[in-house]
Amino acid sequence: MHRNIHTKPIGYLLERTTRVVKLSFHKCFKELGIDITPEQWVVMDSLYQKNDQSQKDLAGGSFKDAPTISRIINVLEKKNWVQRKASEQDRRFYLIHQTKEGRRITELLQIEISKIREQGWKGLSKEDYEIFTRIINQVFENYSSNK
Repeated sequence: MHRNIHTKPIGYLLERTTRVVKLSFHKCFKELGIDITPEQWVVMDSLYQKNDQSQKDLAGGSFKDAPTISRIINVLEKKNWVQRKASEQDRRFYLIHQTKEGRRITELLQIEISKIREQGWKGLSKEDYEIFTRIINQVFENYSSNK
């Protein structure tokens, strides 16, 4: 496919956008004085939505590999925001549990994160969001099917 000299490759557009979104998250966390990264936030938010998840489920939901998710959980555990607990069904298997302090931090951050998300969609309609998600999901599927 021939591409116009004035168009930017999709990788460039995705990376550029991801970078400014992550910078907005970092700035927000810093202004609140909360020591957390966007990657840690994804795990904390996931646990807030559904507590007591396996490391494998958290990795899949955040598109992180096992060693990366393990490092994130270790850091969150040191902050006392999560803890590992043995599964009642299988004692060899651990679930990641968000602590009371972790839930408090997540609730505090959710308010600010919603402001960042609103900023990102300023000037765009619900239809724009639906078109964007359809397109970005299709791009994801196109690349995922090539594995």
